[in-house]
Amino acid sequence: MERAWNERDRSYDGLFFLAVKTTGIFCRPSCPSRPKREHVEFFAALRDAISAGYRPCKRCQPELVNGDPPDWIARIIERVNAAPETRLGAADLRDMNTTPERVRRWFQQNYGMTFSNWSRGIRLSRAFTQLRNGARKEDAMLGNGFQSHSGFADALTRTFGESAAPKNGADCIRMTMIETSLGPMIAAANDKGVCFLEFADRRGLETTCTEMRKRFSVAVLPGDNAILKQLREELAQYFAGQRRDFSVPVFIKGTPFQENVWRELQKIPAGETASYEAIAERVGNSRAVRAVARANGTNRICILIPCHRVIAKDGTLSGYGGGVWRKRLLLELEQK
Repeated sequence: MERAWNERDRSYDGLFFLAVKTTGIFCRPSCPSRPKREHVEFFAALRDAISAGYRPCKRCQPELVNGDPPDWIARIIERVNAAPETRLGAADLRDMNTTPERVRRWFQQNYGMTFSNWSRGIRLSRAFTQLRNGARKEDAMLGNGFQSHSGFADALTRTFGESAAPKNGADCIRMTMIETSLGPMIAAANDKGVCFLEFADRRGLETTCTEMRKRFSVAVLPGDNAILKQLREELAQYFAGQRRDFSVPVFIKGTPFQENVWRELQKIPAGETASYEAIAERVGNSRAVRAVARANGTNRICILIPCHRVIAKDGTLSGYGGGVWRKRLLLELEQK
C-alpha cells in the first residue's frame, strides 16, 4: 500500500484507500495530494473509511473509483453533501423519482453499506472533523443533523469507540510524534502517565490507536498534554547523555502477570542488563521464562519500561521491537 501510494499507482485505485487524520478525508492511492506518512492510515474498503469518520476527497473523488454513479444517485449524493444535516427520508427519495429500496440496493452493491449508514457516516465525519478542529460539541451536533446529545454521543461511541469530544484531558489519550537521535517515536499519554512509546517504524504500529482504544476504553486523539511535554524534555536529556532515570509517570494496563514483569523491568538500573531467567525468578516463577519473554515483547512503553535491558542468558542481544541495532545503541548510551 505504501509503495502504491508513493508511486501514485492508478492500478491500485479501488483496491484500498488512504485517509488523512489531520484533514478527515480519504483518497485514492493515485491522489495528487501528498500528506505526511505519519498522518495517513489505510483501509481495505470504502465503507471502512467512511465508518471510521472520513469523508471523500473532492480532488480525487475516491467514491467514484468504480465509475460515475448514475444520474439519479448523483443527485442524491449531491443533495446529502450540500446539506448533511437534512436527512432524506422515504418521502424525499420518492419526490426525487426513486424508491428507498432501489437506493438501498445501489449503496449496498456499490459501497457495501446501506444508504442510511452512508448518510450517517457523512454526518459523523463532518462532525468529528469539526470537533478535532475545536468546534463546540453543540455546534457540531446540531450542524450535522443530530437532535439529541445522547443520540450524538451514541453515534460517536459506536463509530470511534468513545466520544470524540472529551470534556477534559482525563477522558482521552493524546498521541504525538517525538524526534530522537535514533529516529522518530510515537508517544501517547493521558493525564495519569505515558500509555505508549514506540519507534515509528515498528512493525504493526498502524493498529496502535485501535489497540489503545480497546485497552483503555477511551478516545485516542492527536494532540499534546503536560505528560507528553515532560516526556519530550526527558527523552531529549536521555539521548543527550544527561539523564539516566525518568521521572515522567507511566500508566500501564495489562494482565497481572504482564504488569508484574513490567514493574521488574523498571527496577533494572540504567547501564545494566538482566536475563529472562533472572526476571522470571524475580516475579516468583523460575519456569516462566517464555511467559516473561512474551510479556517483555508486549511492552508498549519502551525505554521508560526498559525491555532493551533484558538479554539472553548467554549475554547475546535477543530480539527487540525497535530493532536489535537500536537495542545495542541504547545499552551503549546508558553504559557510557
